[in-house]
Amino acid sequence: MIVGGRYIRIGRALDCFPGLRLEVFDRHLSRRFTPQVIIGDGVSINYDCHIGCVNRIEIGDHVLIASRVYITDHAHGATDYEDIDTPPSLRKVFSKGPVIIEDGVWIGEGACVLPGVRIGKHAIVGANAVVTRDVPPYTIVGGCPARPIRTLI
Repeated sequence: MIVGGRYIRIGRALDCFPGLRLEVFDRHLSRRFTPQVIIGDGVSINYDCHIGCVNRIEIGDHVLIASRVYITDHAHGATDYEDIDTPPSLRKVFSKGPVIIEDGVWIGEGACVLPGVRIGKHAIVGANAVVTRDVPPYTIVGGCPARPIRTLI
């Protein structure tokens, strides 16, 4: 499923499997956004992944995304909880910043990549990890929240 296709740029040789939800929104309630999703060359996105964007998501070349991965650059409501009594679907959509996934990254099954992070070149995100901070290049991370396990070089 693709929503907001005019804000998406896809490189050569994208390989994606059934169940991909690629949702790029330029407005929510009364707020307007200028979203952009850029997917590089040779990217593989496996089954049942969800990518949601109101700001910017960049996926570099030759990135491997396993099944059931969630990548988002936004959330319903700011982190100060000023609108905690408002139903989540009626809260203002808020972005902490873009998501940048550099070339050659491998994101494991069931992982979540949250707003405002950069995953460095050739990094590996372990299965079911929740990425809340930048991941240095050539680093393996895992856990919730994701923490470095070791470096590859």
